[in-house]
Amino acid sequence: MSNRDVIARDLNAVWHPCTQMKDHEWLPLVPIKRGEGIWLHDFDGNRYLDAISSWWVNLFGHANPRINAALKDQIDNLEHVILAGFSHEPVVELSERLVEITPAPLSRCFYTDNGSSAVEVALKMSYHYWKNCGNPNKTKFITLTQSYHGETLGTLGVGDVALYKETYKPLLMEAVTVPSPDCFHRDPDMSWEQHSRRMFAHMEAALEAHAHETAAVIVEPLLQCATGMRMYDPVYLELLREACDRHGVHLIADEIATGFGRTGTLFACEQAGIVPDFLLLSKGLTAGYLPLAVVLTSDHVYEAFYDDFATLRAFMHSHSYTGNPIACRAALATLDIFRDDDVIARNRALSAHMRRAVAHLEDHPHVGEIRQHGMVLAMEMVRDKSAQAPFPWQERRGIRVYQHALTREALLRPLGNVVYFMPPYVITEEQIDHLATVAAEGIDIATRD
Repeated sequence: MSNRDVIARDLNAVWHPCTQMKDHEWLPLVPIKRGEGIWLHDFDGNRYLDAISSWWVNLFGHANPRINAALKDQIDNLEHVILAGFSHEPVVELSERLVEITPAPLSRCFYTDNGSSAVEVALKMSYHYWKNCGNPNKTKFITLTQSYHGETLGTLGVGDVALYKETYKPLLMEAVTVPSPDCFHRDPDMSWEQHSRRMFAHMEAALEAHAHETAAVIVEPLLQCATGMRMYDPVYLELLREACDRHGVHLIADEIATGFGRTGTLFACEQAGIVPDFLLLSKGLTAGYLPLAVVLTSDHVYEAFYDDFATLRAFMHSHSYTGNPIACRAALATLDIFRDDDVIARNRALSAHMRRAVAHLEDHPHVGEIRQHGMVLAMEMVRDKSAQAPFPWQERRGIRVYQHALTREALLRPLGNVVYFMPPYVITEEQIDHLATVAAEGIDIATRD
């Protein structure tokens, strides 16, 4: 079996996500045969350093022996069972441990199959809570520009990706959208905290105008990943929590991408010292092994649905694979690694090295900013540095970085003009140095006229 064999078969049968399939007339697919640690290996003997954690999910390397062993044991005992009216030990233990590592009053776990579904659950649960409490008119949601919360219809409605909103607009609910606190566009003499505070005025105004009809505000804490790794200061979350309480609106924290150590703490909300009404987790929850997501909320929310059946107040939402035992076991093995190894402390050292490795690019004429939250570092390519003017998106400069990186044993997948590192936590300092070299080369190539 060769790369060419797999590619030919693939293009006859597979429709890939987030892809204009015609691109593969000139941009070859990369078939992967196996993974080991930080590396992905193809069928022709090439390898690629997985700098993006296979779409931000892989925390502890491919084919991790500890997680593999847990899955093998679970498969021999129970592969799946309905979670309505039944239970199993992995889902009980996982729920107990998630409640233990998240702050009070989060105390209840509702499981889904993926991140988009978790967002759907939180939106429905927030609206349904207010309905059960006698406020059926609270049907709106407030979101940020540049936000991304998934690609089902409900999640697209509270996202702000122009391509999706323009394409599917007739099918989507309308959210109240306020300007993002994204610090890339701050004034030159302004700090991240100052800019984030100033931008909160837009959220405050939206809450004052719409709180009576708003169920919840939904945000990605600290880091808006899919729209270019946009970042902001924790003070925005502090202000948001206080304002949501004051206006009687739920706060949904979408930590699907930011949870489990990505931003420097186990959960991004920790850096602001706040607790959301709904905490959404997925991706790193199973260290990239299996689809699983969870919505954590409080007994206060749970009790609004707890009643006799005839009242029809129950939360009626389900997925066939809800709380799958094998996925739960992968999540438990992931939490074991966090418990047994000093992961967060090691990540702090790695993230500091990551910043040092690319520091020289601060002076690059086409790097407008290097920004970082923990184990996520982004470098924004710009046409004009003095004006922070972007390259036209039609030029697809990021693909040039991607193509170059593949020739240098690295998987980098820029978001438009933003080159980023979001590697598994098992990466070494030497491997970070290699990525920095490859990224610098790729940026040079991509920004040539």
